[in-house]
Amino acid sequence: DNVRILHQVLKAVLSSFRFLSTRSMASKTPVGFIGLGNMGSPMAKNLLKNGYPVIATDVFPQSCKELQDTGAQVVDSPADVAEKADRIITMLPSSPNVIEVYTGPNGILKKVKKGTLLIDSSTIDPAVSREMAVAAEKKGAVFMDAPVSGGVGAASMAKLTFMVGGVVEEYNAAKELLTCMGANVIYCGQVGTGQAAKICNNMLLAIGMIGTAETMNLGIRLGLDPKLLAKILNMSSGRCWSSDTYNPVPGVMEGVPSANNYQGGFGTTLMAKDLGLAQNTATNTKTPVPLGSLAHQIYRVMCSRGYANKDFSSVFQFLREEDGQ
Repeated sequence: DNVRILHQVLKAVLSSFRFLSTRSMASKTPVGFIGLGNMGSPMAKNLLKNGYPVIATDVFPQSCKELQDTGAQVVDSPADVAEKADRIITMLPSSPNVIEVYTGPNGILKKVKKGTLLIDSSTIDPAVSREMAVAAEKKGAVFMDAPVSGGVGAASMAKLTFMVGGVVEEYNAAKELLTCMGANVIYCGQVGTGQAAKICNNMLLAIGMIGTAETMNLGIRLGLDPKLLAKILNMSSGRCWSSDTYNPVPGVMEGVPSANNYQGGFGTTLMAKDLGLAQNTATNTKTPVPLGSLAHQIYRVMCSRGYANKDFSSVFQFLREEDGQ
């Protein structure tokens, strides 16, 4: 009798293992990835590292080749991705790119399958996110916005923060993929609220960076050692992320763009774009953002003065040049 009971227990255990393994296998169905730039490429690599087959495309063949070498399948267009995958992530530079990739002649929605989950991690106008969600819904697909914070370093180390907007019932399905690429996944509400959170964060980030750069420049002009001034700020009430984690003054910190002639990091052009989005949404909602508007103008001027491809912390260098230093 004992032997029979033991046999039945073993059988039950084995069948549950089989059930679990088929379920985990099912969850590792291919994931589409469109947009393999500075952020998209490391994000897609982290999906591959987590055992997800990736079907990818990008307008630049070189970006595709690099990902292909790490095991991804590369196809010609977003429509081809939609044909082969029912979970697709997009990471694109701006609103027009997103509109083209989703609704263009070779766009995702040309061949999207019913029930497909579409996650857009681009930073775009919340109104465009809402438009894409409506267009996707007409094709029986689900669109969610999930912009990121953390930059290229966090993308490589899978430590991004995702701000997610969309129908709450689909949040867990999105979270399964996003946790492979990020340390924090936060549900913000309906479609477009992820973008809203991202835009608000970046407006504050720009204002804080300009304030830190002005403060450091003034202190240096007054004869203070920049490292000492940074140390004092970081133990005082003026402390902020730009002063203690991403200081804009060369020589104060290692491993940040200011230590490398402002190469890498988060480009001035992208910051100007995000501040433009903040400006548009502020105008549409009649919200006063005087410092946000000034920050937008400063970063736009920087773009026309040779800082477009430098990290946004190069505002320190820009201010030094403005005062003739």
